[in-house]
Amino acid sequence: MWHHADVLDLCLRGALVVDGTGAPGRVADVGVRNGRIVAVGTIAETARVERDVAGLALAPGFVDVHTHQDAQVFWDPACTPSPQFGCTTVVTGNCGFSIAPIEADDADYLMRMLARVEGIPLATLAAGVPWNWRTFAEYLDAVVAAGPAVNVGVMVGHSALRRAVLRTATDRPATDAEIDRMRVLLADALAAGGMGFSSSWAPTHVDGDGDPVPSRAATPDELVALAAVCRDHAGTQLEFVPTTQAFEPVHSGTMTAMSRAADRPLNWNVLIPRAAGRAATEAKLAVSDDAAALGAEVLALMYPDVIRSRATFRGTLYDGLPGWAPVMTRPDAEKLAALADPDVRARLRAGAESDAAALWRTTVADWGGTVLAATTSPRFTPFVGRTFTDIGRALGTDPFDALLDAAVADRLDTAVIPVPPGDDPESQAFRERMWADPRVVLGASDAGAHVDMIWTYDWACAFLARNRERGVLPLEVAVARISAHPAAVYGLVDRGRIAPGCWADLVCFDPDTIGPGLPEWRDDLPGGAGRLTGAAPGIAAVYVNGTEIVRDGVLTGARPGRVLRSGRDTATVTPGRTRPGPR
Repeated sequence: MWHHADVLDLCLRGALVVDGTGAPGRVADVGVRNGRIVAVGTIAETARVERDVAGLALAPGFVDVHTHQDAQVFWDPACTPSPQFGCTTVVTGNCGFSIAPIEADDADYLMRMLARVEGIPLATLAAGVPWNWRTFAEYLDAVVAAGPAVNVGVMVGHSALRRAVLRTATDRPATDAEIDRMRVLLADALAAGGMGFSSSWAPTHVDGDGDPVPSRAATPDELVALAAVCRDHAGTQLEFVPTTQAFEPVHSGTMTAMSRAADRPLNWNVLIPRAAGRAATEAKLAVSDDAAALGAEVLALMYPDVIRSRATFRGTLYDGLPGWAPVMTRPDAEKLAALADPDVRARLRAGAESDAAALWRTTVADWGGTVLAATTSPRFTPFVGRTFTDIGRALGTDPFDALLDAAVADRLDTAVIPVPPGDDPESQAFRERMWADPRVVLGASDAGAHVDMIWTYDWACAFLARNRERGVLPLEVAVARISAHPAAVYGLVDRGRIAPGCWADLVCFDPDTIGPGLPEWRDDLPGGAGRLTGAAPGIAAVYVNGTEIVRDGVLTGARPGRVLRSGRDTATVTPGRTRPGPR
């Protein structure tokens, strides 16, 4: 029995404590004082706030290492809906897309790039973000001033660094002198508390003009030189998007070299296991084994369920199809004219049918399997909920032309549901194998991105629900995979576990009912824009640093979050270091 003369701030009584280590859960009380857990067991002491949570599970707050909430934190300090889905710590600045450092005239470029590549409405970015910083340190101070409800860590983005140094010439390799200047900027950002270095070579990543984002022109040598800066800064990380297609030697070799140069783990995104691409998935995971043999650590970031999406022709879904980005990034009027033009359609069709698009044709470019989700066109309204195979047949045309006809008739407002990758029993079984694979980190939520298109902010709760349905992992191991494991990969100090001395980031939930719920459309963004959002069923409460921020799916208004700074709130993790949770 625990007893102390001082009254507790909070005591949660009688929960099934699932502590994040993978150890069997036990019924216990959890006492909190000054934001930290001070006792786990039978607690006789009273608390200022007492709550009987018998019958519920109590887990460490879920850790989401890939959210793109860099801008959102200013108009929405709670970073919703992440906390409504149990996430108490979020990492931003992913894929090379931090919004600092910036030169005086870079805000417009970075804003338009972020709007295009991450699907955040431009009007929202303009109206909701102050853009009143230059250095990364000033940006972090601005996030502190915003008063986040959750803990926020920020990676330093390669595209921002390249834009700051190369200005408008980001479509070429950098010179040695330019790389040195980027290294200085990166070192300054990491010294200020940046969580690490992120970059991207993804062919889907295009800026507001439809051109490749700055990081895509970087050579392997540039990436390795920048990654090496992390070696000199405690508690830093690497994150990279190598490609959306199968890895080539340059991808695996570069990631391994980056990890070795930094002496830090690198996680890449995103792994989407599908039975049809089993060999490619196994080959990607084998890169982790090859890297380990060379003293490096390369981990795959994976969304643990099927990624479902809702898209319009104003979004980014089709940007990666060969030849599509120059059309999809045009202003609405020009895009409408292009989509109605038979010659443009022929070029788009050819791009989608090219060898380079082969992997897309079973998912987003499966025109026949795409479902019409919403339309304002009287001609197409009777077909809502049906596939474009059916619609094309009814209208006497093929699915591709039927889809583009709908988009034109709707003036781009048509909403569709593409075929989700891996939504079949064999793929599900294959994906389940990855849930406990030590080469995999679960997450990839993109919680602040593609807000009109995907609802992968549900990742942790979707995982717990699918795991419950399928009976793959014990609850304790499943919880470790979404709390202690990502926390340990990123070196988060005293987070991801329930133990005396740890920060009181906690999720109280019903393990029998927690799940992803259903997304809803809400027009609540600055600039008059809307988004898909929601709250998870089965979550009774979420605490950050000992303060309740969510009660039964609703924000309490409290904002106890911290801006996590590398070296202060993170410890150095080196390749191969033993970490808690399943390995």
